[in-house]
Amino acid sequence: MTATISPTRMFVETVAPDAATGAVGAMYDEDLAHRGFIATDTALFSLQPDVYRAWEGLARAVRKTMRLRRYELLTIVAARALGCRACVSAHAHLCIENGIAAREQVEAIVRDHHDAGLEPVEVALMDLVERVAIDAHRVSRAEVDELRALGLRDGDIFAAVLVGAARSFYSKSLEALGVPPSPQLVDTNGLLDLATSPAVAGEAGPVTAGCA
Repeated sequence: MTATISPTRMFVETVAPDAATGAVGAMYDEDLAHRGFIATDTALFSLQPDVYRAWEGLARAVRKTMRLRRYELLTIVAARALGCRACVSAHAHLCIENGIAAREQVEAIVRDHHDAGLEPVEVALMDLVERVAIDAHRVSRAEVDELRALGLRDGDIFAAVLVGAARSFYSKSLEALGVPPSPQLVDTNGLLDLATSPAVAGEAGPVTAGCA
């Protein structure tokens, strides 16, 4: 197997493509078949392939709880809140590639989802997911009641919470070990720098962290 992963080094040594066998080789082969490259996050999980497979199962289960558009929009906001360049880049790319949102709207969402031409229910769920990602213990009953008032069922609300909680596991795993965005997604790799949401940027201005 011959493929490069990233010119930017992580904090740990991952399994090289030409040394990948067994479960890791299968992970890399799947990336090459579906993406055309080995993603940086896949490379990190070459160190724990069983956990990667468990994550894939969890991610699929969470995705099935809602339409793809909602899942991707909520994921971008969660990844933005967590300062994860790689996840923002990857899911922004998916949004654009699948026609979920044009690049201009994706950029607006990363800047501030309150001013991106979204439906009120989408904005409200994004607010919830952002809170779950960075401050889950402060979610209040009143916030949940407001979501119900918008016509959301309890199952819909819980599904959104799961997006934020699951993304926290994945993004934090990548960020803790310096995983950069996949260089092949160069068109979306700088999007996190646009973030201006107070919950993300704080008083210092745009976020400059990274993720996959």
